[in-house]
Amino acid sequence: MKTYMPSAAKIERKWYVVDATDMTLGRLASEVAKVLRGKNKPIFTPFLDTGDYVIILNAGKIKVTGKKLDQKIYFRHSEYVGSAKYTTLREMLAKKPVRVVEKAVRGMLPKGRLGEQMYKKLYVYEGGEHNHAAQKPEELKF
Repeated sequence: MKTYMPSAAKIERKWYVVDATDMTLGRLASEVAKVLRGKNKPIFTPFLDTGDYVIILNAGKIKVTGKKLDQKIYFRHSEYVGSAKYTTLREMLAKKPVRVVEKAVRGMLPKGRLGEQMYKKLYVYEGGEHNHAAQKPEELKF
């Protein structure tokens, strides 16, 4: 009995569209990360990128539970002394809701080159329109 090993040429990639309206941030991110990674396919291999492309619409209409709007903090640093900047989830959703969803999904992907390759297949839009109609994306339901 031989073990089947998918090659990069034989991996078929689909395009999916997700409407994030009234979806919980963490649950949305974990499901999207599974599809980006390819865990929903029978040919899943941990060290290969077997995942599909995902388009997330209405990123500004996500919701969170509990007190996360005021207690969840995003941190960034420019490597200069004293340049640490902290932003709450409420401020990020008001200014850059796309980045909130991107950071949530990126944190659930593998770290390193493989994770970067998977992350490049994610497209997030604030509104309900996207410019990937030529790829004929299917709707993804959770």
